[in-house]
Amino acid sequence: MPRLKWWCVLSLALLVSCGRQDKRKVIVIGVDGMDPGFVERHWAELPNLKALRERGSYSHLETTNPPQSPVAWSTFITGLEPGEHGIFDFVHRDPVTQEPYLSTDKTIAPRFTLPFGRWQLPLSRPRVVSLRKGRAFWEYLADRGVPVQIVRIPANYPPSGAGREIAGMGTPDLRGTQGTFTYFTDDPAESSRDVAGGLIRKVAVSDGHAVLKLQGPPNTLRRDRAFASVELNVDVDPRQPYVRVQTGSSTALLREGEWSGWLTADFPLLTRAIAAHGVFRVYVKQLRPHLMIYVSPVNVDPADPALPISTPASYSAEVAAGAGRWSTLGIPEDTAALRQGVFSLAEFLAQSRAVFGEERRLLADALSRFSGGLLFFYISTVDQNSHVLWARHDAELLEVYRAVDATIGEVMRREPEAELMVMSDHGFAAFDRAVHLNTFLISRGLGTKAHALGLNGLYLSDKRAGPEVRQTLLEFRDPADGRAVIASVTATHPSTDNRSIAPDFIVGYSARYRASWQTTLGDSAPGLVEDNDDAWIADHCIDPEAVPALLFSTRVLRAQRPRLRDLPVSLLSLFGVERPAQMTGQSLF
Repeated sequence: MPRLKWWCVLSLALLVSCGRQDKRKVIVIGVDGMDPGFVERHWAELPNLKALRERGSYSHLETTNPPQSPVAWSTFITGLEPGEHGIFDFVHRDPVTQEPYLSTDKTIAPRFTLPFGRWQLPLSRPRVVSLRKGRAFWEYLADRGVPVQIVRIPANYPPSGAGREIAGMGTPDLRGTQGTFTYFTDDPAESSRDVAGGLIRKVAVSDGHAVLKLQGPPNTLRRDRAFASVELNVDVDPRQPYVRVQTGSSTALLREGEWSGWLTADFPLLTRAIAAHGVFRVYVKQLRPHLMIYVSPVNVDPADPALPISTPASYSAEVAAGAGRWSTLGIPEDTAALRQGVFSLAEFLAQSRAVFGEERRLLADALSRFSGGLLFFYISTVDQNSHVLWARHDAELLEVYRAVDATIGEVMRREPEAELMVMSDHGFAAFDRAVHLNTFLISRGLGTKAHALGLNGLYLSDKRAGPEVRQTLLEFRDPADGRAVIASVTATHPSTDNRSIAPDFIVGYSARYRASWQTTLGDSAPGLVEDNDDAWIADHCIDPEAVPALLFSTRVLRAQRPRLRDLPVSLLSLFGVERPAQMTGQSLF
């Protein structure tokens, strides 16, 4: 046999190497809010996580400052610090109007419209744009031909456009909000009103029949932007605890205490032919003596999306055909309904379990499509349940962790040869005391020099007052017992592009404390600190040292103190992709 030339051997080696890279399987399960302390207290009840630790490695993971989900996930996505990717909080302040706005994305209306009576006809399409700066790390993988699936990662709405993606946290409902439920009742003790996260609507019931007007999106074709709506016809059985709910071609026969599947509705905009399509679920809370019906936020239908929720655009419909519809809303567990007293805790937990069931179907579908490359899958249930269960309902929260542990075990069984990473973005702490930070600043004569807005942001109107404001905040003591309210006050270091929107300081509250709901909106309220009597009993928007994230890996970690920003660099390294210059993290492997 003739001797092979050197260039033939090299070509063959390169082909073999490329083939191996193409077949590499890396799975990342992102579990929002999974707390290392809780896991460490329950190793015996979490056998799959324990096995993953013993097989590879486990560590606390340094989160971002502030340790908020959109901030942390933006750092995971880009490998950049907040000053570079430009996401500092759930809420930012408009530098011109001083009004708060959602930090992660915005919709840009058509530049030109044609007025026509009460209508305004757009001459171009509206656009949804991400406000996060920096490339997603998986874009570098896609550039190298590595197959990529990214399922519901937060802070990725609209999707980046690389590989196959389904958007997660940040995806709005059809109204353009982060979730607005509707609660219909004829209870004489109730009145029609808008509440945080929902609408309470008083209805009339006659001979067991009621017509429920369900609001959909604001009609941007109208000058007054009135909400488009559909009617739900409700008929209560006179003898049995059943009700029929019908709208358009969707009908559900439900028993008291039962949830419907996904119902469809077309909200007319200009004519019946021009409508916004959405989906929702109905929960029959009570039929007698008073009608009590909950309707979920109207979601973008993954089978026929009205908003850009996947890449390619047809991908969500492809997934829906295999896995069924799911809640496309960025945060689907309805804690607002619990906080407003519409859900009992048991009803919230049931709704949360249904959401997790949808997530498990999505994961099964993603695994069925996974033959190599990178698969990232996001699980929301630990975070949202921790907010309402932490420290007071440990048995119920442990059930949530056990369900996630079982899901991770299923991934390990289905893909035993894959490299697996399980990570969270932050941990958790009790939220016992609410801090009216603007009231405190006013009480110290600093109200004209500094202003708090968002969960951790502080803005200086007088930059020279920075040292005074910082020292005053660190000296803040709870009037009830003298404990330190604030553990850290950290200056931000925004890039030139982000300087106009960045807060000057990030306020790191001590454990058990958090900004009050009034503070997050930039308001003040009587008193400095008060007991938190809300159903939202735990949080993580505090000093980052108090709420570290966690990391499991089938690989042994080299670093003693891994950081969230190290993970994208580490994942690129598994596929032989060098660290991009703008990323400051190090490979952990």
